[in-house]
Amino acid sequence: MAHLIKSTLLILTALFPIVNPLGSAPLFLSLTHYYSAEQRKILSRRIALNSIVLIVVSYLIGTRILAFFGISLPVVQVGGGLVLVSAGWAMLKQKDEDSTKSEVHRTVDSKDLLRKAFYPLTLPLTVGPGSISVAITLGANEEHIGHRIIFAVIGAVIGAFLIAASVYLCYAFADRLARVLGETAMSVIMRLSSFLLVCIGVQIIWNGRLYLSRYLQLFGEPTCEAESRPIRKLPAAQENFRGPGT
Repeated sequence: MAHLIKSTLLILTALFPIVNPLGSAPLFLSLTHYYSAEQRKILSRRIALNSIVLIVVSYLIGTRILAFFGISLPVVQVGGGLVLVSAGWAMLKQKDEDSTKSEVHRTVDSKDLLRKAFYPLTLPLTVGPGSISVAITLGANEEHIGHRIIFAVIGAVIGAFLIAASVYLCYAFADRLARVLGETAMSVIMRLSSFLLVCIGVQIIWNGRLYLSRYLQLFGEPTCEAESRPIRKLPAAQENFRGPGT
């Protein structure tokens, strides 16, 4: 039981500040501004379910998926960071639409709603590359011994469920927050949140670049001083190295 509580708290404390559902609520509202309240609740439920799946799958088999495709964790950070920067930049440049166009969006088909629920609302807005990288790292460092792995899996599911519940509450009732703060305040918060999203994406890219740079230094990437020397072929064990986190 102690290991179950430890695993649950580990998931919560590591991922909740990164997911940050309260901070993402203004971005969610800006992307779904022209949907009805009921449609936003449908989206919120689907985003919460998608979040649980992404977190649990990344925690349990994230390292195996990366190993199967021959991808290292730093590469995931760089690629995911680029996606995050792109999404944040698009929202930062987004212009305020005329409110008379709202009916066009409110008549959207339910299938389109569910399709949008995954990208960009779940990935990368809610569970982005930072959350996935942390979940993969936590799963890779978990002891796969006897009953501990069972408690770890249950703890991961409980932690992901609690995070998803907070996501649903913040997203489903984001319009009430907007009514309290007003349109001007929400517009300012949305722009600031979009800028922070770009900064977070750049930071994730930088972290991945640092790991890749260390990998190149570790295995003797030729430098300017060593250009005149013949390049030594790496042993097979080094050639198969896939970087930290795999």
